[in-house]
Amino acid sequence: MIALGSDHAGYEYKEKIKTLLQELKFSCKDFGTHSKDSTDYPDFAHGVAQAVSSGEYDRGILVCGTGIGMAIVANKHKGVRAAVCESTTAARLARQHNDANILTIGERITGWETAADIVRTFLTTTFEGGRHKPRVEKIHTLTNL
Repeated sequence: MIALGSDHAGYEYKEKIKTLLQELKFSCKDFGTHSKDSTDYPDFAHGVAQAVSSGEYDRGILVCGTGIGMAIVANKHKGVRAAVCESTTAARLARQHNDANILTIGERITGWETAADIVRTFLTTTFEGGRHKPRVEKIHTLTNL
């Protein structure tokens, strides 16, 4: 199950991603926003990130103008590994090497066809584990802070 959210700057892509997810046979929940009216991106990033952090949802997708703000907020949540991806290579490596569980995309900087390919890649790529597993495990430890 995919948790999906956007602010006003990512609303159009969020709506397109919902359709794409249906085509790909993925279930999703839309955490908003539900219009192009101006909103605050943290409101939606927190909802999606909490859903993934709690384990209720396997992965999340967040869209804003650049993807950056959403990623910053989402990564504040325990167990979340949100990655801003502007290419399919970044999406593939974020999954393979970092076990990213939330994808963030910037509607203002990534064309729709590329964004759709990024979503497909993110959802169909698995974590490699192996040498990457201990590195990912270090992400959520506080011993070195």
